[in-house]
Amino acid sequence: MKYRISANVIRRLPRYLRRLKLLDRQEVEKVSSTGLGELMGLTASQIRQDFNCFGGFGQQGYGYNVKQLRDGIGGILGVDKPLTAIVVGAGNLGRALIANFHFASYGFTLAAAFDTSPALVGTSLAGTPILDGSRLDTYLSENRVDVAVLTLPKAFASSTAKLLASHGVRGIWNFTGIDIDADLGDTVVEDVHLSDSLLTLGYYLRGKQEQE
Repeated sequence: MKYRISANVIRRLPRYLRRLKLLDRQEVEKVSSTGLGELMGLTASQIRQDFNCFGGFGQQGYGYNVKQLRDGIGGILGVDKPLTAIVVGAGNLGRALIANFHFASYGFTLAAAFDTSPALVGTSLAGTPILDGSRLDTYLSENRVDVAVLTLPKAFASSTAKLLASHGVRGIWNFTGIDIDADLGDTVVEDVHLSDSLLTLGYYLRGKQEQE
């Protein structure tokens, strides 16, 4: 029988992977649930519960082999099974992601970007061709795309998401600043709000000031 893994556990997996990659670079060979918890601000019990959702990775009295745990969590997240991605909107944010975010490290092959600016169309950035946005429909008809990164103006977010979903794009990473609530069938949308992180940081800083 398969059990449904909670969204909270899934969202913690990338944090585990990031921390384990850092430990591996530091040449740490093994780590206990207590040690990992201290590094991540989690309890040892929480970590063991999370890992037990996938059968567990450690040995009693030994802890976790860092490389094996890193590879195991990476496998669960599917980083060894590349997905094809495109960027829709090559403005400042889109270009920053193309140039600086290492999609391949996370199991994504960035195939192309799209924009309507004559100054950008026909150029390339970090090996990624920037194509005419008017060709997006045709491109989707001729090429398999698993994930689209939306970094275009928010006014076009919903209509573009519907177009992507109609061509079988299975996931949308949405940086437009609005939540896409259109009916997109089986397409999964991950809305990213950079302001949320900044406001959260501000809350903690202001709270700390009030305590001083």
